[in-house]
Amino acid sequence: MIIFVDMDEVIADSYGHFIRLYNQEFNASLQMKNIHFGEAWQNVPEEHQSRVKEYHWEPGFFSDLDPLPGSQEVLEEIATIHDVYIATAATQFPNSLREKSDWLDHYFPFIHWRNRILCGDKSILKGDVLIDDRSYNLESFEGRSIMFASPHNNGSNSYEKVSSWYQLKDLFLK
Repeated sequence: MIIFVDMDEVIADSYGHFIRLYNQEFNASLQMKNIHFGEAWQNVPEEHQSRVKEYHWEPGFFSDLDPLPGSQEVLEEIATIHDVYIATAATQFPNSLREKSDWLDHYFPFIHWRNRILCGDKSILKGDVLIDDRSYNLESFEGRSIMFASPHNNGSNSYEKVSSWYQLKDLFLK
């Protein structure tokens, strides 16, 4: 199978990074376990929202993300059986193209550079599976669409949904 995997909120913990930056800048104590819905910026006081929206425009934002639990080992296993491509919208933010590529080199070296699609519009993807956290990326995909759970997509039940890489392991390595 050809499997496309998004980066942010699928293998990279961008949501958690927003929270860490917010807590650091505003001396706050926001925790992921207390967030149940919406974008990270929607979960901070209104007077801080515009600042939090700016974080991903800053140099280093995409370099400092942690991998989501299980993503490295499970994706490496899946890649031994299936054709895995990282497909990420890396052209929206000026620094993300290089930072995402370097991040993949560091955390996912088993994904060859030829299997990295750093794009703006995922509607061009043709394959068997797309794993993404955004419904607008999944809706134009003609294969199997799997939504990776994140607070911002809570309430969206239009797609098959998983909340961990261990669930994906069960789906693709049976």
